[in-house]
Amino acid sequence: MIRAIRLSAAFFASAFFLALPVSAQEVTLRAVAFIPKTHPLMAQTQVWVNEINAALKGKLRINYVGGPEVIPGLQQTEAVGKGVLDIAFNPTAYYQSTFPEGGALILSRKSVTEEREPGGLYDFMVKRHERLNVQYIGRALWSPFYLWTTTKVSSIDGLKGQKMRTSALYDRFMTALGILPVTMPESDTYTALEGGTVTGFGWPMAGPRERGWIKAAKYVIDLPFFASNNIVIIMNLDKWKALPEDVRKEIERVTAAFEPKMVAHYRQAEAEEWALLEKAGVTKIRFSDAENKRYVDTAYKVEWDNLATKLPDLVGELRRLTGN
Repeated sequence: MIRAIRLSAAFFASAFFLALPVSAQEVTLRAVAFIPKTHPLMAQTQVWVNEINAALKGKLRINYVGGPEVIPGLQQTEAVGKGVLDIAFNPTAYYQSTFPEGGALILSRKSVTEEREPGGLYDFMVKRHERLNVQYIGRALWSPFYLWTTTKVSSIDGLKGQKMRTSALYDRFMTALGILPVTMPESDTYTALEGGTVTGFGWPMAGPRERGWIKAAKYVIDLPFFASNNIVIIMNLDKWKALPEDVRKEIERVTAAFEPKMVAHYRQAEAEEWALLEKAGVTKIRFSDAENKRYVDTAYKVEWDNLATKLPDLVGELRRLTGN
């Protein structure tokens, strides 16, 4: 009798535990950035990672392992598509040969919130990235671009013949202005400026002071362009589809809430950086009103012309989606 009771108790106990839901194992994903993760331009990527990890604790964890020292920036999107990397913070200019429509992101006149309206630019980018086996998640940076020089110029013609560091994004713009673009990694810029290999570079506001580039390039053309930037958060599509639906929706929710805060952060940071640059002796340059307009218009025109050549059937839709 006692043995029967013990067996019965063991049976019910095992049945009880079998009935309990098995907790899903936490998924860990590796993320990298195209420049060092400690760079000021990457400040908000760590915020995004922290917010995702907090919102999905016990379900998903992103391990932000570093930058180009892990995999070079120009190879990161392909690595994401192949599943070698899970997540990357990468500029669309780095994979424009396989994804020319990514160029529309820098041309957007819409807010990050407007881009996420149903049928908007966000949905377009999600769908178009699928052919790379990549899930477009959102934007990681807001920061206009500028051209910086080692010599003071008083007109657009003064830029002709200058050699400037580029990384694919500024090639067409520089060429249209008569500048000779020199492609090189961000890490080589200081040495190139110091040795005279280049006489300037294209870059946002954050970074040149900390990296020491302004020791040589003490002039910046104060005519910002491509304010929307092109640094995006992308993920391997197979890994994305394997996540439970509630996890995917939470990533989308957190990212949609993150983007406006990210923009506000960089707007404030840029204002503060201008003050520090002026104290460091950096001089702002502007031209005549007519030349100022031609300068900025040229930046956008060459990119739209490129899109019209590469994607003639899509350029009209891209103009609509970007508010141009």
